[in-house]
Amino acid sequence: QVQLVESGGGLVQAGGSLRLSCAASGSISRINRVAWHRQAPGKQRELVAAITSGGSTNYVDSVKGRFTISRDNAKNVVFLEMNSLQPEDTAVYYCNAAVMASGWGKDYWGQGTQVTVSS
Repeated sequence: QVQLVESGGGLVQAGGSLRLSCAASGSISRINRVAWHRQAPGKQRELVAAITSGGSTNYVDSVKGRFTISRDNAKNVVFLEMNSLQPEDTAVYYCNAAVMASGWGKDYWGQGTQVTVSS
């Protein structure tokens, strides 16, 4: 059984920073692509940033230059460093990972962590 657990969310003022973590646990052979998504109230979930197993990254335009996704493959942890946060970044942030475990590949989601940016 594989679990993804996000942490690091909270309340921050505009212009501030937060660092989200997504820790994977279980009988993991390999973690391929990992992505952070977010969903604001009344809006659809959107892809924020993604990173491949080789370290290639991509970002939604609205966070380019402010957010950085990285990963520690040895610890099965992915980070999302968020700087210059704005009220429009307020959302529940979810981690999503393509995981090889017990000979099977499957997509997993975490439970989400709330990020609230006050103006």
